[in-house]
This record gives sequence, structure tokens and C-alpha cells, in this order.
Amino acid sequence: MLDQKKLIVSHAPFWHNGSRITNRSYHTMLAALPAVLAGIYYYGIPVLGVVCLSVATAVLWELAINRVAKRPVTIGDGNAALIGLLLAMLFPATMPWWAVITGTFIAVVIGKQIFGGIGSNAFNPVALAVAIMMISWTDLFNFDGMLLSYDFNFAAVYPLALAKHFGSTSLESLRIGDLLIGRQIGGLGATFGLGLIAGGIYLMLRGFIRWEISLTFLVGVYATALLFNLIDPERFVSPGIHILSGYTLIGAFFLATDDSSSPVNGIPMLLYGIAGGIMTVLIRNIGAYIDGVILAILVINLVNPLLDKIRPQALGKVS
Repeated sequence: MLDQKKLIVSHAPFWHNGSRITNRSYHTMLAALPAVLAGIYYYGIPVLGVVCLSVATAVLWELAINRVAKRPVTIGDGNAALIGLLLAMLFPATMPWWAVITGTFIAVVIGKQIFGGIGSNAFNPVALAVAIMMISWTDLFNFDGMLLSYDFNFAAVYPLALAKHFGSTSLESLRIGDLLIGRQIGGLGATFGLGLIAGGIYLMLRGFIRWEISLTFLVGVYATALLFNLIDPERFVSPGIHILSGYTLIGAFFLATDDSSSPVNGIPMLLYGIAGGIMTVLIRNIGAYIDGVILAILVINLVNPLLDKIRPQALGKVS
């Protein structure tokens, strides 16, 4: 009788480089921390309530789905907590509790778990949740209205809204330096430009995100905004304001770079990033929405599978 052996074949990858989801999740949260601390400085204690509720409910939704679907518990990898943190950073400091819980449900359950969990989602869960909420409850993202009760110690403006309604001349007194240090209205963790840039550089240097996506996204925003500004400087604001206000920086470094919904090859990354930047400015300048980052990221998520088919030609000769 033949001595038969049972062979077990598994799918790729066959060689693990030692990286872990946990490392990426917690380092990304660490990179986002300066922007969150700036939000606490400018908006006060309500920021802690929104952030804590968002992170906690995101983790609880993931745990609930794990239990209901009888899957291994995955809350320890930190991805659900990261989704909750990034989602909170896009909210105003006065976001109602029910909206925070609804947002985390959409992000974790619909944006991530229904697709099969981490690594299987076609769209960035945070961007998907914010897009659905923006369409369903537009007033929640009217930052001027939501933050009306705050007594800021600076000229509080939401630059993109002001430019949309009154043109670039309404922002003549706005200084780029103020935008860099967060002296503007916006998402509680999306206004501190220096903190977001520092966090993005940290993630790129540590290898958690690819510079090709982030930098080309910003290049796309800058080049398209510059073209509009040259055509009609009284109507369209300068590229610096486009980059340093709204969700541009958090989108470039923390949302567009999501592993599951972004390309893995070099040229597709460049096309993906620059397409997102161009789409952002097009939506802002000639579209119906004040900030186009979220919708632009969903669009490039959608075309990502097509872009990733662009691959280097294999070496060798066809016989």
C-alpha cells in the first residue's frame, strides 16, 4: 500500500513580514492625537464626549457583530477604535449623541462588517458613514450653525462655506498661519493643519501609509484649485485655503490611504491620489456640496479595482 501524505495548501501571502493590524491601528491613532488635542483646546470638554462615545460605540458594534455572526472577536486589533476616532474627528464638537451612535453603526456594521470585515471593505468605512449622514442630515455638518454657541477668541469662520456663498473676496483677511494652527471652524479633529501634517509625515516615515497617495492627493487639490483661481480669482479661493481647510489634510493622510480600499501598485496609487484631489476641488467649486473630500474618496474607492489592474509588464519573452 502506498504511503500517502496529506498536503495542506493555503492562500497567499506565504511569507509574513511581521507587521500587524494592531501596530497600524494604534500608530494611526497616535498620529491623529495632536489634532484631537487641538480640538479639545479650541472646543473644550464636549470634544471628549463625542470622541469617547464614538470610539466606545464603534468597538461595541464590532463586538456585537462578532457575537451575532459567531466570528472571532476582533476588537483587540484596534481597527474599530480607529474608525470611531477618525469618525469623531470629522464631526462638529456639538454633534448629538444619537448621530454619533448612528455614524459608528454605519461605519462599522455597514461599511466594514457587511463586506466581510477588515480587508474586505470596498469603501472607506468612515467616508461612507459621513457621506450617508451628510445626505440624510445636512444640518449636522453645517459647522457655522452647529458651533454658533461657541465664544471663540478668534474670527471664527468656516472658510469653504464662506467662499462658496460669497466668493474669495470674503476671505481676504484670512491668514494661512491661522489655518495651520487650527483657528478656523470645522470638524473637531480636522482643523489643526500642523498636527495633521505632522501625523501624516509620521505615518509615511514609519511605512504605515504610502506617500504616493497622500502627496498626489494634495498635488491634485493644489493644481486644480490654482487653475480655478487663475481663471476667476474673485470667485475661487487660493490653493492654500483649499489644502488647509475642510477635510483635505485628514482625507489625504488618514482616509484615502485606507489599505482595503486603495491600490497596492505604484502607478495606480499616483492616479488614485491625483484623481481624488481633482475631484475634491471640482465638487467644491462647481458642485452642490461645500466640501468634496468625502465624496471624492468614495469615487476613487469605486474605481480602485480598475486602477489596480495597471501593473508593470512581466519580465521575459512570450514564445
